[in-house]
Amino acid sequence: MKYCIIILFTLFSISGFSQDDSLNVKHDSVKIKKEKRFKVAGSVIADSFLSVPGDFSAMGHTISSDWKRTALYTAGIVGLIAVDKHTTGFWHESVEPNIDYHLPHIESNIPHVIGADSYIVYPIIGLYAGSLIINNKKGQVVAVNAVKSLAYSYVITQIVLKSLAARNRPQRKVNDDRPVVEPWTKDPWDFGNYQGIHLKHGGPATSFPSFHATSYFAVAKVFQMEYDNYWIPYTFVTAVFLSDIKSHEHWVSDLLVGGLVGTIIGRSIVISSRKQREKRELNAVSNHKKIIMHKQLIPQISNSMVGFHFIGTF
Repeated sequence: MKYCIIILFTLFSISGFSQDDSLNVKHDSVKIKKEKRFKVAGSVIADSFLSVPGDFSAMGHTISSDWKRTALYTAGIVGLIAVDKHTTGFWHESVEPNIDYHLPHIESNIPHVIGADSYIVYPIIGLYAGSLIINNKKGQVVAVNAVKSLAYSYVITQIVLKSLAARNRPQRKVNDDRPVVEPWTKDPWDFGNYQGIHLKHGGPATSFPSFHATSYFAVAKVFQMEYDNYWIPYTFVTAVFLSDIKSHEHWVSDLLVGGLVGTIIGRSIVISSRKQREKRELNAVSNHKKIIMHKQLIPQISNSMVGFHFIGTF
């Protein structure tokens, strides 16, 4: 089943490559020939590492470029937390019971890939493998950026934000009359329960924000920007997320903030990646430009000499 999904997604991705890979670059009548497979793969990997500082710079710029917008979003997050007991109660009572489907289980040996995560990770692997086979730079770039978005989501949300927020998860159902059983809570302001860093999913004080929402939205944003399509990536990750809905023990604000953080991560990676590729392509163009010299050889006769006068113009 696992390999069928990889193959199907790879074929789908290959058929959807409607954009050029920017391997045939034209600039001032100069054309660079398509690079060989391993050179393309090497340049993609190199660009992914070289763009790391730009990734975080773009994230910082998103936050600092418009402080009014950032303040508005911050106020919105506080507002979401304030109404969390109502929204999460509605989620527990009216939304989750009406979503009852599961995707076939795929066993994963990849660390931190659990449950339905395989439906996100293995298609990315398939996309990269298929793109490497047919020497498609675009597909390789998208796959590598998607992997980076997952890695950044893990570091930023799972390790940093969850550890700083240390928010307890909501008890089901949050609005019923049953007594609270620790480490669950019915208090949406139950932050600051510091217990160190949780490298694995779940556990007490690991509610805010949702790692799955962060990583899924980060991947969706990468695909949306790279292929200029909203419907396919967001519909796909939403379907995968909801297939395992009852395992996401979160307040509604955890999910929404996770989606926001993931969107910032995915967007920043794509912007930084494009800048790095543009820089590489411009350098490649400049290296392939040929210096053209027009030569003239003019006979010259005078009282003192007989010879030729050489003129070279560039």
